[in-house]
Amino acid sequence: MMMYEICAQTDPGLVRKNNEDAVVFDAATGLCLLADGMGGYNAGEVASIMAVTFINSELGRWLTQAGIQATAKEVRRAMEICVENANQSILHAARTNPSYEGMGTTLVVGIFQDSRLMLGHIGDSRCYRLRGQQLTQLTKDHSLRQEQLDAGLMTPEQALTCLNRNLITRALGVEEPVLLDINEYRLEPGDIYLMCSDGLSDMVADADISAILYSNRTIELKKLALVEAARRGGGRDNISVVLVQVVEDAARRGLLSRMLGK
Repeated sequence: MMMYEICAQTDPGLVRKNNEDAVVFDAATGLCLLADGMGGYNAGEVASIMAVTFINSELGRWLTQAGIQATAKEVRRAMEICVENANQSILHAARTNPSYEGMGTTLVVGIFQDSRLMLGHIGDSRCYRLRGQQLTQLTKDHSLRQEQLDAGLMTPEQALTCLNRNLITRALGVEEPVLLDINEYRLEPGDIYLMCSDGLSDMVADADISAILYSNRTIELKKLALVEAARRGGGRDNISVVLVQVVEDAARRGLLSRMLGK
């Protein structure tokens, strides 16, 4: 059995007056959510809050009932249904309230259960994994920049400064149906998973993110250090992070130690 230490932080940054990011997690079910909204005046904030609130309620309730006995196929299907329902809810709000027209949001949703992570995402908010000293980006941005990178139209160095880097090609609440990319990962003790909005990934280089995650700090202090690094990097956007550290169940660890005579 695996256990998880989870913490989250969201910060408006240094330029924007309002915060259109939203984060939520439920340690009991292992559900973690991060959304970065977009749209007209305050509409992005509405979309992101609607997304994490709706999915946390609906998917969290399903996870509580299904428990860890749910198969990967069942978890995947539940994620797809709950995210599509949230998509319909945001679309309806945008269509019936003129001030919400055009709103939408990115989404990262992770379900940590025992030794499995089921990870879904829409847009350019990301999830990274630090395993040992190796930082890996698990999600692939749904963005014009990523499409141009994939097509060989720009180099990774050019992508860092391209003018279209924040144009996303997929979002929650923009059209129907919405496509959620879902992948399954095996968890190992010591892994650290970082979900973040582009207010962090655009402001802080991967090498610096890796150094902070690898440092000898608690995850609470790592969380604060990541946000502060984004602010020092310019803080041009809202900054949000969810950190999950995987630890082995203490009872199992103690049993193994006794079996090994340690």
